[in-house]
Amino acid sequence: MTGITTDTGIEIDRDFAAAPADVFAAWTTPEAFARWFGGDQVQVPLDSLDYQAEQGRSWSATMVLPDGNTIAWTGEFVEVSPVSRLVLTMTDQPAAEGRATITVDLTATEAGTRMHFTQTTPGFTAEQREGVLAGWQGFMDVLQQVVEG
Repeated sequence: MTGITTDTGIEIDRDFAAAPADVFAAWTTPEAFARWFGGDQVQVPLDSLDYQAEQGRSWSATMVLPDGNTIAWTGEFVEVSPVSRLVLTMTDQPAAEGRATITVDLTATEAGTRMHFTQTTPGFTAEQREGVLAGWQGFMDVLQQVVEG
């Protein structure tokens, strides 16, 4: 796995010993998404998740942190190309105008799947981008467990 910050966001490349369809399903089905989004210390209750991966559709999720506090996420599915590409927006400040754009590109490899992930970080400092990168890497550790089972 590699991960870098850029002036406008973050990028992560990760290889999975699973087919692209399995990785795509982990991103696009509510039950799988709830298992890994937030990492291993956070819960995303299915009853708090409105998550149908259809282009133009809004989504929302509530993360329950270990201390009991919650984070409300919302966004929109921008592009849903089964098995190869997912683009969505997200924010934890629904009343604000800015949204981060997440792009997930999946490519079949001999060993399974290579995922190239990017997220824009509008208005973030370099330190905040480093935090976002570390957070997503933790999420993806759990994603790897989900898809490689």
